[in-house]
Amino acid sequence: MNFAWLKKYMPKTLYGRAALILLVPVVTIQLVVSIVFIQRLYEGVTRQMTENVLLELKFILERIEASPDLAAARREIERIAPPLAFEVKLPAGEPVENRRHFYDLSGREMADVLNAGLPGFRAVDLVQNGRLVKLLVATRHGDMEIIFSRRRVAASNPHQLLVLMVFTSMLMTLIAYLFLRNQLRPIKRLVKASEAFGKGEIVPYSPSGAIEVRAAGASFLAMRARIERHIEQRTMMLSGVSHDLRTPITRLRLGLSMLEDCPEKEDLLRDVEDMERLIEGFLDFARGNAEDDPDETDPVALVRGVVEKARRAGGDVILAEVAGEAGGATARLRANAVERALQNLIDNALRYGNRAEVRVTLGERSIRITIEDDGPGIPPDMRERAIRPFTRLEPARNQDRGTGVGLGLAIAADIARAHGGSLRLTESERLGGLRVDLVFAR
Repeated sequence: MNFAWLKKYMPKTLYGRAALILLVPVVTIQLVVSIVFIQRLYEGVTRQMTENVLLELKFILERIEASPDLAAARREIERIAPPLAFEVKLPAGEPVENRRHFYDLSGREMADVLNAGLPGFRAVDLVQNGRLVKLLVATRHGDMEIIFSRRRVAASNPHQLLVLMVFTSMLMTLIAYLFLRNQLRPIKRLVKASEAFGKGEIVPYSPSGAIEVRAAGASFLAMRARIERHIEQRTMMLSGVSHDLRTPITRLRLGLSMLEDCPEKEDLLRDVEDMERLIEGFLDFARGNAEDDPDETDPVALVRGVVEKARRAGGDVILAEVAGEAGGATARLRANAVERALQNLIDNALRYGNRAEVRVTLGERSIRITIEDDGPGIPPDMRERAIRPFTRLEPARNQDRGTGVGLGLAIAADIARAHGGSLRLTESERLGGLRVDLVFAR
């Protein structure tokens, strides 16, 4: 049997699912016990008690039917009714109707037993006085009214067991919830540490809780340490290589400056400049997010500052729109790294296009910065490869507009991932070129 349709109704959080696992058995047990208890008490016990009273009622009815006249019947009633704790009126006083509350299960069972076993049964009233049973029976001397205590045919305080069961279940559920919350706390701490590491932050964490949770925490710490070592080794390697290359490049520039002016010298100087730009790209990629720590930053002010720098440098770029929260919204960002990523993206947009537009969308859980240009764009089948380091797409982007080392998009994507976000490339519907969405988690 396929129960896939139940998934959309199931809780999504671990707390909700654990509570469901806890409550379903408790509620099921309560329902089963309640049904069995009600059936046993309100049917079996009530029937047995009513049958005992029925024997006494039959005895009274037989003595009255055996009396020759009404006076003799009354004398018989005065003799036998008080010892049996019955109040009997013959003939009956006020009319008696069949009445009971809809929730009175024992009253229904009692009425059925009396109706089936008592000759001349006419009606039973259980509403006028909830503590008494008023019974109307037909005799040869007229209708007879019989009143006796309700406790003789129904268990006293039958709800106590149900109340006790519900109260105990609620108490045990509360205790189980507190224990469950204590067991889930280490998992929430692990989730918090994982989310922070996904955003490039290192928060203190030590494994705790059950054995399985401790094992997961220890595995996370080992993974985090390996990733940190990998990043550190990559940074040291690229920084070392870039630093070592600066010395021969400087010697080349110095040697070229001593040569006489000629076309070959200009070509060689441009090659040296390309090599220096390549080394700067290496350093930017190696530095990644290691320059600063996350801090509360105004993303709109940061984007506006980068756009103003590009405009002062002669670029045709504008901050076209800010959507979402009003002013004053902040997020934990590495300001220098995000600024470097935006500069790379805006430089790419202006290198391959004539103008660019920037938009900022502030959401509850994310920040999206969109850069659009009017350049040739990147075909859909090449966009994933364009984000890889050291990739230059000659057919897709006009390389006559400038040169690059193929690290601009890779650096921006690396910075976005370090903030728990992503970088997406699509086609700009407004300008017709490339659209870059830089997304950061909040």
